[in-house]
Order: sequence, then structure tokens, then C-alpha cells
Amino acid sequence: MAAGGMSREARWSLAGATALVTGGSKGIGHAIVEELAGHGARVHTCARSAAELEECRRRWEARGLPVTVSVCDVSLRAQREQLVETVKQVFDAKLDILVNNAAQALAKAAVECTSEEYTHLMSTNLEPCFHLSKLTHPLLLGASIAGGGSIVNISSIGGTLGFPGYALYGITKGSMRYSLQFSYF
Repeated sequence: MAAGGMSREARWSLAGATALVTGGSKGIGHAIVEELAGHGARVHTCARSAAELEECRRRWEARGLPVTVSVCDVSLRAQREQLVETVKQVFDAKLDILVNNAAQALAKAAVECTSEEYTHLMSTNLEPCFHLSKLTHPLLLGASIAGGGSIVNISSIGGTLGFPGYALYGITKGSMRYSLQFSYF
């Protein structure tokens, strides 16, 4: 027993909570999906690769984790809008946790990057954080967990420290970190 007479499992229980995690088929996003679902949350995740997503879904199902999936390229506004419509249906128009995780890196010196590459990284790494937060705001208002809904943006040390050859990635992650200093709504 822990402080207050509650077990660790009870204190960290997310039973009944719902979560949307972008970029959940690998890396940090995959780990976040498994942790949230492992603590009892129903999770919906998305990724660009249907094959990777289906492989993950099968593994999660075999482990009894409550995870649903959909293919979504978060760099595309229409697909983000469709993702939120799917989440509304899956979770009965309620959402407790939004995790903006999906991102891409580009290993190139800034002077070698094209305008198209800049635009693509901004539309993949930064714009979805704002847009998905805005789209899910009405759902988060109906959050069932104590304290209300939460938005978690996964940034990177690359947004604080410069790494050679990763200027654009650092710009997107630094912008994300800076935006967290202000309330979205």
C-alpha cells in the first residue's frame, strides 16, 4: 500500500479514460499507447503506414489492450479532421487525453533544405499540435477524468539544443516547446 491507503495501481488507474495518440505505431508513441492502455485507458492511435498499424493492432489485441487504430497522415488537414470524426464515434464524443506525438526528422543542413521540405516538416511536426488541439477541444471539455482533459505535446531536446544537420527538426520542436508556454484556449 502506498500513501493514503491506495495501491500504486489504483493511484495510476486510467480505467474509463479515453486517449488519442498520434504516431502510435513505433517509437515513443508506441510506448505511450501501451502505457496508457496498460493503465486501463481506451486508446485510439494513428500512423501513416497501414501495415505497421495493423501489426501493432494485432499485438495489442492479443495482449488484451483496448486500442483502436486508423491510418492518418497528420500533415494533411483533411485527414486530421477525419481522425477526430473517427475519435468522436469511437469514444462517444468524449476525450480525456490528446497526445500529439507524430513527427518526422530531416537530416540536412538548413542551407540545403528546400522550401517544400520546410513546409512539410512544419505541417507534420508543428501544425497538427495546434489543429488537433483545437479540433478536440470540445471533446476534452467532456473529459471524465478528475481535473479535466489533458493535451500532451511530445517535443524533443532537439528543440532546445541545436544538433548539426537537424535545423528544421529543431525549429519545429522548439516552436512546439515555446507554444506550450501559452494556454491554447
